[in-house]
Amino acid sequence: MNESRSALRGQLLVGGAIVAALALAISYLAAGGASYTPAKTQDPCQDRPWSNPQGLGEIANQFTTSALDGAACKLGVSREVLARALTTPEARERFAERYGIDDEKLARAIRAGLLRAVDDAEDAGALSPLLAGPVRSTVERIPLEQAIELIQDGRSLLGNVQGFLGPAEELLEEFLP
Repeated sequence: MNESRSALRGQLLVGGAIVAALALAISYLAAGGASYTPAKTQDPCQDRPWSNPQGLGEIANQFTTSALDGAACKLGVSREVLARALTTPEARERFAERYGIDDEKLARAIRAGLLRAVDDAEDAGALSPLLAGPVRSTVERIPLEQAIELIQDGRSLLGNVQGFLGPAEELLEEFLP
């Protein structure tokens, strides 16, 4: 008798699992799951408006996005493709082979992207016009490896600018928009 109860419980558990799986699949289909299409990637050559950044982290994220967009636009690829290509030297090498891009062309594109990000940051009021000029000069001469580091994380550049200002930063902020 105990064996028949155990067998019945096992059958009920399996049946319940099947019903739950079917309910999940039906819910997914009812919610439009069968017609899902991924969103298109945004054209990196189109301007992307900056939100009102609050703090270095948000500014750095927007700076990085803008720099990647600018570089990707110059190279004729999507921002996502370029971001993946810059993750490791091996990924960069595969990217270069696939798209026929040498290090010099990549460096020019990344510098152009960083300059676009500086312009965007200045236009958004996230970077002082007093600092934008020196930052542009630095970006124009930066070696490829350092440019890649900056494009991956704008925090390092923006953090250095803040560190350079030190206590004068608050004084400057009072006179700037």
